Amino acid sequence: MQWIETFGYLGALMTLTTFSMKTMLHLRMVGIASNLAFITYGALGNVYPVLLLHLALLPLNVWRLRQLLRLTRQIKEISGIRLSMEWLKPFSRRKDVQTGQTLFRQGDTAAEVLFVLSGRFRAVEADVALERGEVIGELGLITKDHKRTQTVVCEQEGSLLVVTYDEVRQMYFQNPRFGFFFLELVAERLMRDARQRTPAPQAVPLREAIDPRATRA
Repeated sequence: MQWIETFGYLGALMTLTTFSMKTMLHLRMVGIASNLAFITYGALGNVYPVLLLHLALLPLNVWRLRQLLRLTRQIKEISGIRLSMEWLKPFSRRKDVQTGQTLFRQGDTAAEVLFVLSGRFRAVEADVALERGEVIGELGLITKDHKRTQTVVCEQEGSLLVVTYDEVRQMYFQNPRFGFFFLELVAERLMRDARQRTPAPQAVPLREAIDPRATRA
């Protein structure tokens, strides 16, 4: 009977180990091992409450692990190419927008990231057109007061994928690849805005460029 209890102690040790896991991927893997140990202990030792509990938890942990692995693979596949939003659909909801509709105004409280599926939108203050594949509202997540930095209106009716900031935070912490992708996304937007705000250099006449003293003539 003592050797059966070994599985119980092993399951308890693995459960304790899950509290030290730094990533959700490893936590789910150790959780599955813990479930198997407790199932073995419950079946051999006729400890039915433990057996039933971990028979219920095992498929849940396996399902969550598959989700994480699928998301990791999909993000890896889109690395270096234009954003494909198919992998975001399970974590988002669709929103249809009509021409002339204002999505939000500068200074509004921000709570969502929007991915353009179709149609055309415009960031008013920056005077930037946003079309299929563009992302709207990601800067509001990292600003201190979580406010919209632009007013965005719909110029041509279309559809959006909406992901709440809470869902973005969960994906960010659960999957390092998504976190890296999100940082790239924000960096790209900041660089684009910086380029737009930098005034174009004025042309200098060739004579002045060769001989600056010509301006004093």
